[in-house]
Amino acid sequence: MTVFLDTNVVVRHLTQDPPEMGRRATSFLAQADALHLADLILAETVYVLQSVYRVARPEVAALARALVGSRNIVTDDPALLMRTIDVYEHHRLSFADAYLIALAEVDADSGVASFDRGIDKVGTITRIEPGEQGSDE
Repeated sequence: MTVFLDTNVVVRHLTQDPPEMGRRATSFLAQADALHLADLILAETVYVLQSVYRVARPEVAALARALVGSRNIVTDDPALLMRTIDVYEHHRLSFADAYLIALAEVDADSGVASFDRGIDKVGTITRIEPGEQGSDE
C-alpha cells in the first residue's frame, strides 16, 4: 500500500507539539519503509513552521532538507525540492515562489508570470510581468 504523509504528521514530528502526538509521529516515521511526501505537503509544512511556530528560515530549510533526504521519504522529484529549499532559504522568497523558480529552471525556455519583483533576485529565470508594455502575456 502507498502511504502519503499529511502535514499534521510531519509537523508533529518536527515540533514534538503536542508531545504525545510528536512521539507517535516520530515512531511512525521511524518504522515505515516508504512514505510519500507530496510537494504540496512540504510547502504547507514550511508555511506552518515559519508562520505558526515562528521557526527561523535557515532552520526551516534545514528541516525540509532533512525530511526530503530521509531514507524512507519518497518524493516525485527530490532534486527539484532541494533546489526549491535552496532558493527559499538564500533568496528569502516564499516557498511557492521558490518552487516556481525551480520548475522554470528545469526548462530553459520557460519563465514565471508574476507581479512579484523579488523573483528577479534569483537571476536564473525570466519573470514576465503581466500587462507590461511590449509583452504579449
